[in-house]
Amino acid sequence: MTGLNYHTVLGLLLFAVLLAAGQVLFKVTALELGPASGLANLSQLVRSPYAWTACALYATATVLWIVLLKTVPLSIAYPFVALGFVVVPAAAAIWFDEPVSLRYAAGVACILVGIYLTQVPPAR
Repeated sequence: MTGLNYHTVLGLLLFAVLLAAGQVLFKVTALELGPASGLANLSQLVRSPYAWTACALYATATVLWIVLLKTVPLSIAYPFVALGFVVVPAAAAIWFDEPVSLRYAAGVACILVGIYLTQVPPAR
């Protein structure tokens, strides 16, 4: 890896998980809202503990991201954001029975390889 210490890598992974958990909770919120639209949905949304929890996770992730960026170059940290494209579909498959095709799984593998390649120091 690029010389990131254990705590920094954990922080970057936690950031990705917080964002993914927020996305899952946004989906739960959307399912909770039902077919109503307009002001009725807005009223339900404001009262939804799932929506508030998702927003709190995003706020926490934002603070963590800023703390991480104090010591990690953006070009090194940002590829970890792509982990959301791995974690969210896995969570959607588990909790919402959303399908994950073989092609999608291959794309996820490419993302993981890409993250790895961005973190490996160049050959000397």
